[in-house]
Amino acid sequence: MSALEQYFSPLSLARWADQALRIGIVLAAFIVSMIVVGALIRRFRKLLIKGIKDNEAKKRATTLTRIMSSLAYALLFFIAVMYVLSVLKIDIKPILAAAGIGGIALGFGAQSLVKDLIAGFFFLLENQVRVGDVVQVGDIGGVVEDIRLRVLMLRDLSGNLHIIPHGNISSVTNMTHTFSYSLFNYGVAYKEDVEKVIDVIKDVSDELMKDPAFRDDILEPVEILGLDKFGDSAVIIAGRIKTRPIKQWRVGRELNLRIKKRFDQLGIEIPFPQRTVHFANFPESLLKSLGSIKEAGNEKE
Repeated sequence: MSALEQYFSPLSLARWADQALRIGIVLAAFIVSMIVVGALIRRFRKLLIKGIKDNEAKKRATTLTRIMSSLAYALLFFIAVMYVLSVLKIDIKPILAAAGIGGIALGFGAQSLVKDLIAGFFFLLENQVRVGDVVQVGDIGGVVEDIRLRVLMLRDLSGNLHIIPHGNISSVTNMTHTFSYSLFNYGVAYKEDVEKVIDVIKDVSDELMKDPAFRDDILEPVEILGLDKFGDSAVIIAGRIKTRPIKQWRVGRELNLRIKKRFDQLGIEIPFPQRTVHFANFPESLLKSLGSIKEAGNEKE
């Protein structure tokens, strides 16, 4: 029997059919397992979040379940590949040994990858950032869309998605961890009564805190820090309001709008930068010319 006839003999065809069937069963089981595991993790996430009232705990639960799903999918894929190799009569022991040796070599050649994975592990373990937080990483700021073992994914205000390896993160500023503050600095004219202005700010803030649309977002009454500094054309009154995470910008914008309306109603001046120019040692004729030009402009108006 020739090699070609032996290759396509009934026995060989039967063996191929058996291997193809077993591989098909493995692939089908892998797909079904992926679907089932995904559904179970999503169900677990819903049950976990349902029993939690704290938004911070919900964020952490969402982040951890996403990592669980990624690890589960990777484990299922590894098991499926190993079983397919065993069906094909390929000895996996040399492969595993080579993988161990290759892993050592890879560790030296891909130190940045290992650094990203280790940093990502501690990043998740220490609960520094959760999905949904607003953070600043270096010059990049945005909402955390996803946290993976190797990278952090941020979506900025313009809609750009920034993918940052964990190993490149030296520091993170989390602006929405547990609570937030809406800071304000209101400038009023020097002629205004500062204590009266502070009372007006407190009244407007109390009204905002009682508003059903905003009262759940505000955790504490306004804190007036006092007269912060003397500007070129205004005195600056500083303060802050403690809010729920991510709500500080919404509360701050509404407070600014109401303060502007109230200041307008009470005639409290919000000045803009001005300069006073004094003329000294100018010829009298030139000053008279400037005065006549000003009077002519006033007549036209």
